[in-house]
Amino acid sequence: MRFTEQQIRSFLHEIPDPEIPVISLVDLGVVRKITILEDTVEVYLTPTYSGCPAMKQMEDDVVKTLTRKGVKQVNIHLVYTPAWTSDWLNEEAKEKLRKYGIAPPQESTNDKSFLTGKTKQIKCPRCGSLHTQMISQFGSTACKALYQCSDCLEPFDYFKCI
Repeated sequence: MRFTEQQIRSFLHEIPDPEIPVISLVDLGVVRKITILEDTVEVYLTPTYSGCPAMKQMEDDVVKTLTRKGVKQVNIHLVYTPAWTSDWLNEEAKEKLRKYGIAPPQESTNDKSFLTGKTKQIKCPRCGSLHTQMISQFGSTACKALYQCSDCLEPFDYFKCI
C-alpha cells in the first residue's frame, strides 16, 4: 500500500511523547521531515536535547506505529542541526501542556531577556496567578523547571525555552 505524507503525519500525531503523554511527537515538533520511497518511509527526528533519555522510546514508537499501520520498512534518521527549540511546539501543544498542569514556554528562544538576570514571572497553569516562584532549575525532566504558585500553593513544571 502506498501512503501519503499527510497519512504518515497523522499516524505520527497519534504517538504521545514518552515523558508528556498529552502531546504528540508532531505537537512537540520533533518530527522534522517525512520521505516516502516505494515501500519505505523515512522519518527524520530531532531530539529535544542531546542525550534525551526518551529518544530511543520515540524511535521505537515511530517504527512500531508505522509498521502496525502497514508500512513495510521504516527508517529513522536523527537530525541534530538545527537543534530543537521550544519554538517548535505548536499552539495546540502549549494549550495541552497548560491543561495538563505544565506551564508552556512563555517567550521565544529568540528573546534573550534571560541574559539580564531578571527572574520572569511564570503563570500558574492551574489558577492563572503570576505569583509564582522557581523552586529548582530542573523539574521532572531536564527540559522543565520546578515552580510553585504562591496563591494556590500548587507545585508545577515550567517547560523551559530551549
